[in-house]
Amino acid sequence: MSIKKDLNLRSLEMTHGVDRVANRALFYSLGQDRPCLEKPMIAVVNSWNEIVPGCAPLRNLAGPVREGILEAGGQPFEFCTIGVCDGMAQGHRGMSYSLPSRDIIAYSIEIMLQAHCFDGAVFLGSCDKITPGMVMAALRVNIPTVFVQCGIMEQGDYRGRKLTLSNTREYAGKFHAGEISAEELAVVEENACPTLGSCSMMGTANSMACMVEALGLALPLSASTPSYLAAKSREARQAGRLVLDLVKKGIKARDIVGKQSVENALRVALATGGSTNVALHVPALARELGLDLDMGHLAAISKSTPYVAKINPSGPLTMNAFHDAGGVPAVCRALGSLLHQDCRTVSGKSIGDVASGAAWNDRDVIRPADAPYASEGGLRALWGTLAPDSAIVKASAVDTGMWRHRGPAVVFDSMEDAIAAVAAGKVQAGSVIVIRYEGPVGGPGMREMQMITAILMGCGLGDSTALVTDGRFSGSTRGPCIGHVCPEAALGGPIALVRDGDMIEIDIEHGRLNLEVSEEELDRRAAAWQPVKKNLDGILRLYAHIAPQASCGAAWELP
Repeated sequence: MSIKKDLNLRSLEMTHGVDRVANRALFYSLGQDRPCLEKPMIAVVNSWNEIVPGCAPLRNLAGPVREGILEAGGQPFEFCTIGVCDGMAQGHRGMSYSLPSRDIIAYSIEIMLQAHCFDGAVFLGSCDKITPGMVMAALRVNIPTVFVQCGIMEQGDYRGRKLTLSNTREYAGKFHAGEISAEELAVVEENACPTLGSCSMMGTANSMACMVEALGLALPLSASTPSYLAAKSREARQAGRLVLDLVKKGIKARDIVGKQSVENALRVALATGGSTNVALHVPALARELGLDLDMGHLAAISKSTPYVAKINPSGPLTMNAFHDAGGVPAVCRALGSLLHQDCRTVSGKSIGDVASGAAWNDRDVIRPADAPYASEGGLRALWGTLAPDSAIVKASAVDTGMWRHRGPAVVFDSMEDAIAAVAAGKVQAGSVIVIRYEGPVGGPGMREMQMITAILMGCGLGDSTALVTDGRFSGSTRGPCIGHVCPEAALGGPIALVRDGDMIEIDIEHGRLNLEVSEEELDRRAAAWQPVKKNLDGILRLYAHIAPQASCGAAWELP
């Protein structure tokens, strides 16, 4: 009897029985034969394309994955999903499409896996919204699953300074400030990204890659192994073999990922100064498991999670240094009993076993839990009269001198208007820049405000001027930048009522974000308020209609 029949696998529905004669005929048109139809059908879920640097290496990884599947007795079938490069989409309308792509990715993969009755899947993950979308699909379909991340790119160099995409943008601010020439700026941009892979910083792509590893869905060091090393190809081949082992043992995605492993992954993200986008993706993943994990949970876990790895943009060290120091396994070893040690991983080992066997090569890059950079995690949730339903800040990337700040609001209804004002020198040090109508509904699409944050740093305002928005930030953002303000302006939240000169109080240590305007005055403003109207079509019109909110992970609320 074949493995497929012996295990009563899903693909029997499509390949066996007299009534499936037409199905088999279509398989034969693909060059398959009868022995192929007796093998478990394994999806190779790729996010390869030619325009995203983090996706481009995946064509080379798909081959070893397929070889591993064949060696272990499976039949691979590859298909691709979409992907957006957030770096290329920055600063223009294209960024509106990035966050909506996460759920489109999840639904498109669900369609392919369910329609074709796959028995297991290897996911080739990559940049910002691709990996969380893939995890959402894996948990939703719940078949044996292994992830292989694309791998990090080599760090850049400019006059001895390590370059990543985050500090590259700051040179645009230096150019605006007259500190460097156009020729120098050209040298920076030509040397910032010397190879393919995910950008060598703890941005969203690598934050989510680290979380996938901590969830147990990827092999150790998958998140940080450079894309250009042979070790990445060996990992891909191993993943292909491993998924067949999971199929034979009947171990599915939700057998590995549950409440405790999600908490483990969140602790790893907090311990490494992960992207604020984690606050969007973790609740969305939790919903696929039927769990309610909100900003209150994130705040509570952050309180008891030491910040042990200060990676760019929070510090000068790149992901290359993080990998050399031991990567996620070393972080798990550093966190020790703070993690749920018994959680399973696809490797067959528990997360505790992975941690105990980790090579912890540099205890300055990844510090022990009793000697951390900070006693609490890198992300902080904020609440107050300006953010009744919460906001988020990457505290690890904020100078402690700006953890408490009070300043007059300078209000803009779009990021472009704010950029023009800062570049023209119209924003004074000490101000609180408010950018609104950039939320999920108001944007729509909740654009990242990376361009304005980079210009603030480059113009010398990053250590004195705060930024508050109902939009979001890139994982490469540093400085006093508070995002995800809820309710958003388009829904009439308090941020819609802020006026130039209003005083705003920020207290990161105590989790406060307050608008110092009386309740009576806010009521008067609310009575006269009219939302900004935008002409929308296509996916953005659908997204605004669905109205996902940041406080709920921007997950689509379908009827």
